[in-house]
Amino acid sequence: MRYGLRPLPTPVPWAAVARASIALATPLAAGFAVDRPMYGALASMGALSGVIGDTADAYRMRILNIAVPQFFGALGIMTGTLVYGTGWAAVAVLTVIGLVSGMMSTIGAVASVSGLLLLLNSVVGAGLPMPDPWWVAPLLLTLGGLFVLALTLLAWPLRRKLPERVAVADTYLAVADLLAAAGTQAYEEKRQAVTESLNTSYDLVLARRARYHGRSGTMVRMLSQLNVVIPLVEAAPAVHVRRILLPDEIPAAVRALAEDIEETRTGGGEPRLPPPDSPATRAVDSALRHAAAVVHKADPDPYNVDDRLGRPAALGVRVRRATRNVVLSGPSWRYGLRLALCIGLAQALTSLIDVPRSYWVALTVTFVLKPDFGSVFSRAVLRSVGTAAGLVIAAPVLAEVPVGWWDVPVMMLLAALIPALTAKGYAFQTAAVTPVILLLSDLLNHEGVHLVWPRFLDSLIGCAIVLVAGYLLWPESWHSRIGRRLADAVADIADYVGVAFEPGGEGDRAERVRARRRIYRDLSSVRSEFQRALTEPPPTGTRAAAWWPLVVAVERIVDATTAARVRVNHGAEEPEPAEVAAVQEQLRELADGVRASKVLVAVRTELPGDEEGVLAPLRQEVAAARAIASPEP
Repeated sequence: MRYGLRPLPTPVPWAAVARASIALATPLAAGFAVDRPMYGALASMGALSGVIGDTADAYRMRILNIAVPQFFGALGIMTGTLVYGTGWAAVAVLTVIGLVSGMMSTIGAVASVSGLLLLLNSVVGAGLPMPDPWWVAPLLLTLGGLFVLALTLLAWPLRRKLPERVAVADTYLAVADLLAAAGTQAYEEKRQAVTESLNTSYDLVLARRARYHGRSGTMVRMLSQLNVVIPLVEAAPAVHVRRILLPDEIPAAVRALAEDIEETRTGGGEPRLPPPDSPATRAVDSALRHAAAVVHKADPDPYNVDDRLGRPAALGVRVRRATRNVVLSGPSWRYGLRLALCIGLAQALTSLIDVPRSYWVALTVTFVLKPDFGSVFSRAVLRSVGTAAGLVIAAPVLAEVPVGWWDVPVMMLLAALIPALTAKGYAFQTAAVTPVILLLSDLLNHEGVHLVWPRFLDSLIGCAIVLVAGYLLWPESWHSRIGRRLADAVADIADYVGVAFEPGGEGDRAERVRARRRIYRDLSSVRSEFQRALTEPPPTGTRAAAWWPLVVAVERIVDATTAARVRVNHGAEEPEPAEVAAVQEQLRELADGVRASKVLVAVRTELPGDEEGVLAPLRQEVAAARAIASPEP
């Protein structure tokens, strides 16, 4: 958790800083100009949600990230306004909305932000008096969010390079770094970077291509360039497991391809590469020459592009499928019920006890307990620290700055801090958002500096509710989900081994690639769960650390499987079916053992010596993983 108090070394997004200043200050100025400061404050609140939700690079994704949540935000403020002052009826309604919001979070990023705004604005509408008639507040919040979207889209015609093309070029650069690190200790880190880059690129390219239904030559070409890098990614483990250091000409050639992609160059010749001297290096050489041919080809075959290598391209189908899965998902219901319980307790407590402007308690619960935002415990602590820091900033502003036109330049300065500090960490984002919300709240209820101390107490109450009802009372808070997810990944690897070495030939290469990418995506989620678990207090965080060697070992098993298949493709002898079946059986036993274990002891036994056969490295990695996965007696 202490890492959350250290600012991440990220650059300041100056464009976002300028956009936030204009987006939040302009509605305030318009409100003062027409002598309706409350209207300006509501529009700025909508702009604030747009600024926080503007996290994508591709403009089409930014439209979704900003525009879609505004609809749910308007629905939330309208619902909250309808139950304002109704007492226990408001408690019941907000509890139900909390359940819906929590379940929406598991659908995807856009649905998560939409659920967040639905609940946040419902809480605000139920806790603060809104102007009449009922449609004014939803309209103003929506206009504020759309103003952020308009400012974002102003730069679209001026942007020279497509974000999708830049993402594909970045993937090639990541692969170049991977090949340069083959045979060294840096390989594991570079392989993880390649997985993340591939996920990002496929998400961007396929999401955009879905609008064209295969008719866009630009999208076909970018997808072809992305697909053709897969053989290079497959060849990297083949040289790494043999500890072969590739000559500098090979990573340099891949970097040159990245530059050609970004600058849309075509017609280049074959790269000058040193002659290969083994099955592994022949695999790299063949994959690199094929990638160069596709990158430099002006018009790729539009019918030779396999969309299935990435994630599903049809957004509507994906949303419908995800929504159906959420309704039938046990974890989704548990997350929703946890959030609903805490929201209900927060609203019930403030209904029984006279807490001025009690909506801040439920707001704190919402920000801390969003289930897709990482560790509940660490976020509660960081929220308290960030709120205290934000109140230190807000106190002199509320005390010394009179309500009026001086609020406009002050808002410009405070709003600029939001994108500047958001990338530094959650505590820093909280410290930046807190004074902005307090300044807008002051324009709505005119309490001035008297807001500061009650807001701090409300934040502590909200964090306490989350820690007790949303953390301590839930058994799953006391153990990580690493083992279950890792066991599922190991079982998938067993199937992958069978697909990779089907008797009688190479088998369906596309199916093999999809299986491998699916496993790596699953392992990325395991890494995320591992990082979350480390931030939990003892004993959860301490126990989670013992899983790390096994996580790395499982990733090495996937690499060893891919490397063996590549070597067979380039001259090595095909393994016997009995040997493949034996490895699969060992992997399934490993999966069953991991699934039955909640605590691991990090044990590494002596590995087998040098063995013969193309599957020797794979058998060694499986033996290493089975040695690590020793459950505590």
